[in-house]
Amino acid sequence: MPSPERGDPAAARRVAVELELELPLGGAPPYPGAAPFDLEAAVCSHGLFMMAPNRWDPASRALVRPLRLASDRAASVAVRVSRHPARPSDALLVSVLGAPGDALSPPDQTSILEQVRRMLRLDEEDGRAAAEFQAMHAVAREAGFGRIFRSPTLFEDMVKCILLCNCQFSLPLPLPSLATSMRNSDTNMSRYLGIAIFHVWTRTLSMSTALCELQLELRSSSSTENFQSRTPPIRECKRKRSNKQNVRVKLETKFNEDKLVYLEDPNLATDTANLQTYENSFNLPSAASGTGNTSEVSLDHSELKLRNEPCLEDCGGDFPTPEELANLDEDFLAKRCNLGYRARRIVMLARSIVEGKICLQKLEEIRKMSVPTVEGLSTTPSTYDRLNEELSTISGFGPFTRANVLMCMGFFHMIPADTETIRHLKQFHKRASTISSVQKELDNIYGKYAPFQFLAYWCELWGFYNKQFGKISDMEPINYRLFTASKLKKATVNS
Repeated sequence: MPSPERGDPAAARRVAVELELELPLGGAPPYPGAAPFDLEAAVCSHGLFMMAPNRWDPASRALVRPLRLASDRAASVAVRVSRHPARPSDALLVSVLGAPGDALSPPDQTSILEQVRRMLRLDEEDGRAAAEFQAMHAVAREAGFGRIFRSPTLFEDMVKCILLCNCQFSLPLPLPSLATSMRNSDTNMSRYLGIAIFHVWTRTLSMSTALCELQLELRSSSSTENFQSRTPPIRECKRKRSNKQNVRVKLETKFNEDKLVYLEDPNLATDTANLQTYENSFNLPSAASGTGNTSEVSLDHSELKLRNEPCLEDCGGDFPTPEELANLDEDFLAKRCNLGYRARRIVMLARSIVEGKICLQKLEEIRKMSVPTVEGLSTTPSTYDRLNEELSTISGFGPFTRANVLMCMGFFHMIPADTETIRHLKQFHKRASTISSVQKELDNIYGKYAPFQFLAYWCELWGFYNKQFGKISDMEPINYRLFTASKLKKATVNS
């Protein structure tokens, strides 16, 4: 039952808690041989927790982010998820920040708890899967590893998986030069792969932050006139463009020679001009002004860090909904959030959902059917195969993106492979592989953990990160940009 905060009035004002909700850990029963639920391990288990609007506070060991209300999907409240001080083994404490408790209806409160439950995978099925995996993986059991953090909604997961794509192609040199360097030495190969991963990861973080900042601007705007609506049909584009359409920002695909040349083809995208993109991930370009020019706003870091009086604005805005993205112009979105070709994929996904062509609820329902893959024994498509087929019809959802989305949905037998996978296999297992051969190597190494091959791989990789960078849950958010940068490169060269 929710209860208003009691105790020191000054402390109550300091943390700005208006309502406290208890979330029983009913979906995390103590299965024999399984580690007890660990909030820190459940949150800090995947790079998704580093992506806005998520904010893990290493000091208080709490997760802060906005969550949508059931009564009004356009409205969000900031919440903090922490261990329950009185019953840490039985429940979590979900504190609503800066919003009057009496303004939240019972459906709103239930919706908030369900979103937290989804993020932390607290359903009984999730608990059972974690227990089964830990029973076959002693290191995971000791670390309390078995739940992979995800978003409160499938849509947010899908968009973030789009932001994650291109790791396998984002290389810092033209392919001929890269091939020559890779032939020259294994050290060079590891070095270039490390740099490529760094470029993509920093950009991924900044793109997610920019989307949330854009959502805050949309929500704060008194009207939508400052944001361009849908792009007109191609045949009408030239005729309808005029000087009055000042907000329309055309994404240039070619800059001066001393600037990034960005190709719309994802297979050729380089992303090599993004070393500075996340130097200050909280300094974001504003939306185009009414005069047709773009301007820069420099937000102080404290505006997006956890403060003594948290509120929704401190989270940098919520992640946008399909409804908020569907009517945006693709060129404007690409320029505003530095999304490149991803803008079109994201807008098309949002429009398909709003228009009813894609039903996220249907995908979630298919997931619950749980028809296993049994080779040679059944002609009925497995649940995974059905969902994979459904996702393949979505524009821009290639194998890597689909595998990540399906992992977020709870399938752990497939490992989304990119250049980081190749680097890890080479450094950790002394296996040289390529994008075309990496899946075979993954099967050979992690097949014994079926159907949890991804969990085994990720536990190993995440453990390496913890060893290399120090405890990930102790990292300050501003240091997430270094997650696969210079330290990892040095470790690779010295290994």
